Amino acid sequence: MANQKLKKATPTMQKYQQFAKAREPARPILRNLTVAFVVGGLICVLGQAIQDLFIHVFGFSQKDAGNPTVAVLIALTAMATGLGVFDKFARWAGAGTAVPVTGFANSMVSAAMEYRTEGFVLGVAGNMFKLAGSVIVWGVVSAFFIALIRTLLVIGR
Repeated sequence: MANQKLKKATPTMQKYQQFAKAREPARPILRNLTVAFVVGGLICVLGQAIQDLFIHVFGFSQKDAGNPTVAVLIALTAMATGLGVFDKFARWAGAGTAVPVTGFANSMVSAAMEYRTEGFVLGVAGNMFKLAGSVIVWGVVSAFFIALIRTLLVIGR
């Protein structure tokens, strides 16, 4: 793809692209992968600890503890995003914060905060789902097709 763009570019553009590429700082890929893996794992460990708290302290069953665990993770992320802490942490941690439910909560709260000056209905409520809406749609559509495939496989037995 990059070679096709390079072929279509004028000689001046090609020269600039080569100039820019030569001066682009190298990305620490191994460090980024390691940090993302560790941070994502630690977020999951925190979620497991919260779930264990619901099970052992509050007497929830393992099945019933899942929903409040997710709610607590979302609430913690929303508060951290509102205080400006989560964005700084996410810049350092990279994709490790985006994969669990915390990334989804951050995207919703960030969009809501961005448009709060336009009012609660047209600003916050109207724009909150701009980024998260595609995630919700993809989740629902993929769940539908997975359930359809599973149903067809069960019927075929």
